[in-house]
Amino acid sequence: QVQLVESGGGLVQAVGSLTLSCAASGRTFGTSTVGWFRQAPGKEREFVAASIWWGPTTSFVTSYADSVKGRFTISMDNAKNTVWLLLNGLKFEDTAVYYCGADPQGRYHLPKYHYWGQGTQVTVSS
Repeated sequence: QVQLVESGGGLVQAVGSLTLSCAASGRTFGTSTVGWFRQAPGKEREFVAASIWWGPTTSFVTSYADSVKGRFTISMDNAKNTVWLLLNGLKFEDTAVYYCGADPQGRYHLPKYHYWGQGTQVTVSS
């Protein structure tokens, strides 16, 4: 069993930055694919970024939603069992609850993961 805990959310002005973290306990991330998603009020949970284990090269590759590409960066620190999401150039429309998930059930960009954190609120003021 894996427990995920997100932190780092808050209120920030537009074009500001935040760093979100997703810490795992109960098991190491190891070769798990980890994804970040977000959900705004009245909207479905949407893909933001993922660190994907790619077996053929035994390494991780990253993927980003078009809406955040060039502004957000996902990284993993296996020693600290933590996945980070750096949010730069924040926009009002980035306001949402951000969730991390581990071990997708199918395609990594779909919000179907075995494990989820409780979420952390990011609010961007214009």
